[in-house]
Amino acid sequence: YVGVCDSKAVVSTQSTGDSGANLAICQWGFDDEANHLCLQNELPAVRWVGGPEIELIAIATGGRIVPRFSELTPDKLGQAGKVREIEFGTTKDRMLVIEDCQNTRAVTLFLRGSNTMIVQEAKRSIWDAMCVIRNLVRDNRIVYGGGSNEISCAVAVSAAADKVPSIEQYAMRAFADALESVPMALAENSGFAPFATLAEVKSRQIKENNPRLGIDCMDNGENDMKNQHVIETLIGKKQQIMLATQLVRMILKIDDVRSPGEEE
Repeated sequence: YVGVCDSKAVVSTQSTGDSGANLAICQWGFDDEANHLCLQNELPAVRWVGGPEIELIAIATGGRIVPRFSELTPDKLGQAGKVREIEFGTTKDRMLVIEDCQNTRAVTLFLRGSNTMIVQEAKRSIWDAMCVIRNLVRDNRIVYGGGSNEISCAVAVSAAADKVPSIEQYAMRAFADALESVPMALAENSGFAPFATLAEVKSRQIKENNPRLGIDCMDNGENDMKNQHVIETLIGKKQQIMLATQLVRMILKIDDVRSPGEEE
């Protein structure tokens, strides 16, 4: 049973023991008397636990954070099957692992790398993957990637522009050209000739009436993104296009730009 406290502890080992706790976790430190009482009563304790970490421990174990250990009661204790300390790395760093918690939905991801930059990049990649899962939970509709959806949207906007007799058709054609910049960038970053690759895929989309055709970035000889299992969330793609459109509209509202030092 785990007792969790968020203040500097003056431990009453009798009250802590009476509550049924056999492990104490504190956000701040223990004074000398608390250290002596913990050692004398053989009560394991962990101190200097960070604020976010102690909240996650409380969620995982099902316990409640109390301001003083004297306020611990059996209904405020969390439960964990095993608490152990492990060493890892060449520097023998130590980490406390709490396993078999009451709330099994809580998961801890431990990232390691040769330097800080690699660890931060892995952290960003995991965060992006979690955001994709979050978007799928909100809206499970998907679109195919590889620039296929941008090309098909550009084709549809261009076709709609042909039916507009007013000057607005030029704005619609410009919007279609802007959509094609995404697959063109994919082709260029993959080492292909951007204009030729985009023209070929766009021609095939129109000819075969297949909106799933995109840029074969991995050079697998297959342009159908469904067969390559390249997908994107619809909610994420809509947000990207909306933000880009709003940015352009904001820039177009600026009718003049004055540089520092420019004469009146």
